[in-house]
Amino acid sequence: MIYVLAALLLLIAGLAALTIVKSREIEASYPPVGDMIDVGGYRLHAVHIPRPDTADLPALVFIHGASGNLRDQMIPFRFKLEGRAEMLFIDRPGHGWSERGGAENNTPDGQADAIARAMRAKGISKAIIIGHSFGGAITASLALDKPEMIAGLVFLAPATHPWPGGIAWYYRLTSMPAIGQLFANVLALPAGLTRLESGSACVFAPNPTPGDYITETAPGLVLRPKAFRYNAIDVSNLKPYLARVSPRYTEITAPTVIITGDSDSVVLAHIHSEGLARDIEGAELIWIRNLGHKPDHVTTGLAVRAIEKVAGRDVDLKAAAALAEAALVNDHATCSGEVSSAG
Repeated sequence: MIYVLAALLLLIAGLAALTIVKSREIEASYPPVGDMIDVGGYRLHAVHIPRPDTADLPALVFIHGASGNLRDQMIPFRFKLEGRAEMLFIDRPGHGWSERGGAENNTPDGQADAIARAMRAKGISKAIIIGHSFGGAITASLALDKPEMIAGLVFLAPATHPWPGGIAWYYRLTSMPAIGQLFANVLALPAGLTRLESGSACVFAPNPTPGDYITETAPGLVLRPKAFRYNAIDVSNLKPYLARVSPRYTEITAPTVIITGDSDSVVLAHIHSEGLARDIEGAELIWIRNLGHKPDHVTTGLAVRAIEKVAGRDVDLKAAAALAEAALVNDHATCSGEVSSAG
């Protein structure tokens, strides 16, 4: 028995040491690419593109989803929109290179407030907010609590309403006080590294994952112990938060477009996207056949047209959606792992 216990302790120590080493390697491979913005006692990491002289759009603020960081939105959107708008790509509190702040950031409204402070620090008083997946909940929270800062809303495969069922087991486990910290510091990173490719394929399915997605967007950053735990807390708190807040979406008056895929196995579009279209008067819902959970990467051009539409341009989104749909590549991939409906 003593030998078994000793072997177990050695295994735990070895995995903890491996986590430290691999975390440092991940951080060295993906260092900060933007500025650190003081938002009141802690700092958020963001890439700010100042307003160009050629701008024809309002300021744009991009909010990433669960398990992500600002690179996930910056890679598809920055160069498509460069020269057209001031842009802010931001790591949500506790994600990427942003510090977590206090317990208020355990729910989307606290993170929305932090992002609003970062916007003000960069001189952005009003913007179109583009939120993907979990970022959709924060986008909606911004619209509810800071309506004067909202020029328009674009939701991409958003997570915004309570859903039937629960979340993946590792989120529940990691959000627990003691055992969650142990799991995050010992097992999450070694196990997660083996699932980066399959997990990314699951999120993109049935569309193919871009070949450079993992190297360009750095999803490995979420496997670091603190980030992994903050991500789990975010997801664990999301459903009760949405149950409390989503009845208020009828208060949102900003121009709104929602883009969603009919093959999204991560977030249930008929609950979240249809719910938003029902709740926000005048919202336009665009369904794309054979699209999974990544309209930001797979139908980026359509998302840009949606931004133009909420900015007041005369855009036929139905026609743009038909073109995007016709260009879709479907490799018939499926998601075989356990998927959270929280984005």
